Amino acid sequence: MTEIKRIKCGARMSEAVVFNGMIWLAGQVGEPGQSVTDQTKTILASIDALLAEAGSDKTRILSAQIWLADIGDFAEMNAVWDAWVPAGNCPARATGEAKLATPDYKVEIIVTAAQA
Repeated sequence: MTEIKRIKCGARMSEAVVFNGMIWLAGQVGEPGQSVTDQTKTILASIDALLAEAGSDKTRILSAQIWLADIGDFAEMNAVWDAWVPAGNCPARATGEAKLATPDYKVEIIVTAAQA
């Protein structure tokens, strides 16, 4: 039987779960008070770090779900995303507008990846 690995497991959730060569990340958010650009940069750095800890990297992301508190911030978030995502390794992706856990969060990104 393949073991389930939980990364940064807290009382409510794990930041990442690894099972059978797959990695699921919890929704990543930036720091309250940051701009959309800075929250997106913070989130993508967190994704990079969690994927590394799980034995993978951004070239192995299979899908991404991006939630914006205001869909009007789509272009600003995309400017950061487009500079970060590796050419030729773009994941399947969906972006939508939603109320996030606190009004201070402007962006939340959830990814699923394969281990390297």
